[in-house]
Amino acid sequence: MIKNVLTLGLGKVGTLVGVLLSKQFEVTGMDKTKPHYPYALPFNVITGDVADVELMTKLISEHDAVVSALPYFLNKTIALIAQQQGCHYFDLTEDVETTTYIRGLSETATSVMAPQCGLAPGIIGIIGAHLSKEFEKIRSIEMRVGALPKYPNGEMGYSFTWSATGVVNEYINDAEAIHDGKRKQVISLQGKESINIEGAAYEAFYTSGGLGTMCETYDGKVDKLDYKTIRYPGHCYLMNFLIHELHMKNDKAQLENILKNAKPVVEEDVVLIYAVSEGWKDGELKRNEFYKSCKPIDIDGQSWRAISWTTAASLVAVIEMVANGSLPSKGFIKQEEISLEALLNTKTGSLFK
Repeated sequence: MIKNVLTLGLGKVGTLVGVLLSKQFEVTGMDKTKPHYPYALPFNVITGDVADVELMTKLISEHDAVVSALPYFLNKTIALIAQQQGCHYFDLTEDVETTTYIRGLSETATSVMAPQCGLAPGIIGIIGAHLSKEFEKIRSIEMRVGALPKYPNGEMGYSFTWSATGVVNEYINDAEAIHDGKRKQVISLQGKESINIEGAAYEAFYTSGGLGTMCETYDGKVDKLDYKTIRYPGHCYLMNFLIHELHMKNDKAQLENILKNAKPVVEEDVVLIYAVSEGWKDGELKRNEFYKSCKPIDIDGQSWRAISWTTAASLVAVIEMVANGSLPSKGFIKQEEISLEALLNTKTGSLFK
């Protein structure tokens, strides 16, 4: 049973996670410093350092679930403490190595260990699996997500709407895919393709982490499975130039600073979610598609960016499903094993309808 939840990291996404959770659970939010919002938050806020193991052990032991909206490199310690304390654990990480570590913890956990509960990885995998479930034999699953400024300018056509650390990490690390029925590693920022959505031109290319555990799940069952990030045309070329030709892959911190300085955060954003699956049913080859364009929305009188609410709502909906018993109460949860219908029928998941 989940009654009280500890939310770590009170940036835009972490704060909204707390807001949404507080509608059904008792919530405590924690960050290094108290967040400065022009309105009162509907949950208790405390300050503290997540690197303080003694403090975190005490806090986590006092809660039924902990949510990490922290940078991926801080998640291992939090997940370990949660596992040791029998506390449900959820996060938003796109980092493959971190997820592998948490999955190892889940083998002896008495609670849920559920990383990758955001947008991509997260709900995009739930959608991709949903599109494929009616097929007797699957040919392909292709998933594409873009978190973009609504009004792009400049050659890069980008502004940061979420963690620069996360963006750089997924651009530099290799991605996983299944091509010609074989599971393989592909280089991020490669595989560029053109996409036209409702008359607008975009490009998409490989980035790491977006598939979560899907390559393992569909290994031997599909000819093609991949995930790509959607951007405005020209972005991929410039990022390749920075990361590979200028060798900035060897200095992530400097690359993050350059990008954050050049493309500061904007409030007007759009999240594009697109997935397609092909397969055979009753002897016929068929194609299922999903597309949704998400814009900023108001929640309790406050406006939240598209990237914030889509990410937060995906995670909170999964917590609701664990709490109501529609997901297991312990062990590792794969996103692709979550029912899209059940997620959309939760209080928070209904935001995607």
